[in-house]
Amino acid sequence: MNETTPVELGDDRSVLIVDDDRSFLQRLARAMEARGFVVTTAETVADGLAKVEGGAPAFAVVDMRLGDGSGLDVISALKKNRPGARAIVLTGYGNIATAVTAVKLGAVDYLAKPADADDVVAALIASGDHKPSPPENPMSADRVRWEHIQRVYELCGRNVSETARRLSMHRRTLQRILAKRAPR
Repeated sequence: MNETTPVELGDDRSVLIVDDDRSFLQRLARAMEARGFVVTTAETVADGLAKVEGGAPAFAVVDMRLGDGSGLDVISALKKNRPGARAIVLTGYGNIATAVTAVKLGAVDYLAKPADADDVVAALIASGDHKPSPPENPMSADRVRWEHIQRVYELCGRNVSETARRLSMHRRTLQRILAKRAPR
């Protein structure tokens, strides 16, 4: 395999997607099915671990932080049950330490949310030596900020005061941001 050759998919195109953001999980599952994958989903670490024990898939896409623990536990169990499986970690909270830990546990890549299905598939099938090219149209800094605020807002149960507190932002400033459309 040279550095631009993708990994052969073979006959087993099973993929486990573990994410606690239900709408993102459903969108990614539909997009992966449209690309020929057989998709299984889980919203918790416990459910993800049960699905791995029931039959480890060839691929996995796992959110780093889930409501009941770390997605790295799912990666670890997957690599134990199926050493040849390829997994990637998705996260909205990227940092170097967690990326290194994910790779040490067997993840082949680490993508920041929101990642689209094409990026996910490219990461799953890329060879180990292949370095992905930068995106053609990356999100603007304003859009990244808006996405982060929206995620925290949803995680806080759409409570403006709690979201503002967690973001260290004045509540009225947050209300103005939430009232506007998403930047491009």
